[in-house]
Amino acid sequence: MSDTPHYSMLIQWSDEDHTYLVTLPEWAKRVLGPVSRSNTCEQAIQRGRKALEALIASARKHNEPLPHPIV
Repeated sequence: MSDTPHYSMLIQWSDEDHTYLVTLPEWAKRVLGPVSRSNTCEQAIQRGRKALEALIASARKHNEPLPHPIV
């Protein structure tokens, strides 16, 4: 079992940009706006996961606490 918490990923279609926008609700205090813009939902999921992995790695590297998952 992993010691990494499970976080939320919100994927929304933007009519204005004609792309899928990915936000990470638990990380909202550390990341302003979407972490990714993608042409397909599948691509949005992949990019959102990569962004989340990078945020977790950075927080751990700098000994910063991870945000609590939304239950």
